[in-house]
Amino acid sequence: MYLLDTNHCSRIIFGDSNLIQQLQLHSEAGIATSIVVCGELLYMAAKSDRSVANLQQVRVFLDTIDIYPVNFSISEVYGNLKGKLVNAFGPKEKVQRRNFNLQALGFGDNDLWIAATAIHYNLTVVSTDNDFRRIQQVETLLLESWLAS
Repeated sequence: MYLLDTNHCSRIIFGDSNLIQQLQLHSEAGIATSIVVCGELLYMAAKSDRSVANLQQVRVFLDTIDIYPVNFSISEVYGNLKGKLVNAFGPKEKVQRRNFNLQALGFGDNDLWIAATAIHYNLTVVSTDNDFRRIQQVETLLLESWLAS
């Protein structure tokens, strides 16, 4: 089962023929996205110059794809994952760790929620974001991109 990240979903929404072909090739394995990605897509559309048209396109796409919600089990994975990332990449001194924010290292909370969802359900994240490659250094995470290199 594949969990599409925002960068792949947005390209599918706006007609990237390569990604649409990849979507069709992988459809038997199952394709979904995260409720977090839904929020990101809706935000991108809402702030765009063509917000009404873009919101409609996003909603049409979201009506055609399965969506994983965030639940308590995923929040446990999220907390554990975030702790592992701080331990691996954050400051070692206790005083510095208290107010440390993983965003200072380039980890976005949304990507952590998406990764936690994928880890919990053993899904393959489909993304080009480097956050996911770095997460693989502390936790098993299946990852691929459908974009040509």
